[in-house]
Amino acid sequence: MPPLLEVIDLHTEFRTGAGLVRAVDGISYTVDPGETVAIVGESGSGKSVSALSLLRLIPDPPGRVTQGRVIFAGRDLMQLSEEQMRNVRGGDIGMVFQEPMTSLNPVLTIGRQITETIEQHRGHDPVAAQRRAIELLGLVGIADSERRLKQYPHQLSGGMRQRIMIAIALACDPKLIIADEPTTALDVTIQAQILELMQSLTRRLGVALIIITHNLGVVARYASRVNVMYAGRIVESGSAAALYHDPHHPYTLALLRSVPRLDRPRQARLDPIEGSPPDLTRLDRGCSFRPRCRFAIARCAEAPPPLEAAGAPGQFAACYRSNELAAVAGEAA
Repeated sequence: MPPLLEVIDLHTEFRTGAGLVRAVDGISYTVDPGETVAIVGESGSGKSVSALSLLRLIPDPPGRVTQGRVIFAGRDLMQLSEEQMRNVRGGDIGMVFQEPMTSLNPVLTIGRQITETIEQHRGHDPVAAQRRAIELLGLVGIADSERRLKQYPHQLSGGMRQRIMIAIALACDPKLIIADEPTTALDVTIQAQILELMQSLTRRLGVALIIITHNLGVVARYASRVNVMYAGRIVESGSAAALYHDPHHPYTLALLRSVPRLDRPRQARLDPIEGSPPDLTRLDRGCSFRPRCRFAIARCAEAPPPLEAAGAPGQFAACYRSNELAAVAGEAA
């Protein structure tokens, strides 16, 4: 079966006063029907820009997709007209944004924001759209649906607003949902509820899911495959199990070692990643992670390492010393 989504050599740039920023620098990956894939990395690694690039939502100026193909259900989204893309957004691909309070319209009722999507993409009349909205609120676990539809975003809690965003994303029975940091503004208990909800709904409905996050703890439980991004590039990819038990890129290893673990002694210290993410306007010709990498060698300054097979079948890493990390990977697993 062909993949539902195939991203091929995608490049996105921003023209700024400080110089050219290559926010997405040649990434490629696939998502199969019904599969959950995670994109992981620190802030500024290009995760959200890559998702917005798929949907052609990059503001121009200052940004633009300069190269690449995005094959979704057999069609190249980069070649579609703007009208065709409007039908894809919300219809075939749903989006759950990072902060629901700024994503929902504060002057429209919850009901109107859900029914508008249904009427536009599915052609339902207002009565049928209202029925579908009530059904969706029940699906995402919101009780007293009819009353909630009459309320405004500020009248709901953060967790309920995020459930509304999930309901809007599911409104038109999409084939793929992109969730951009869906739990960032929520407390830990609500985060778990939202993630469990998304997992159960996507499995029940057969919807593919891309989770964008900086939290490797989210990846362990919910994703089948993982793409680790740094400075606009995918530096490691593979199954979640392979990346957790046998990471082959120093950045993946560093992310794992910086996550609190309940199975470690209480006195065990976290191992933070030294330094800061790079200035994308001042990248040199070498590996972008080199200034923060404890395994860097002279060769790393010459050219960025290619993404090559490493470790388990289907696992790839962009590191000249990927096979030497196995000795210390067990400390992070």
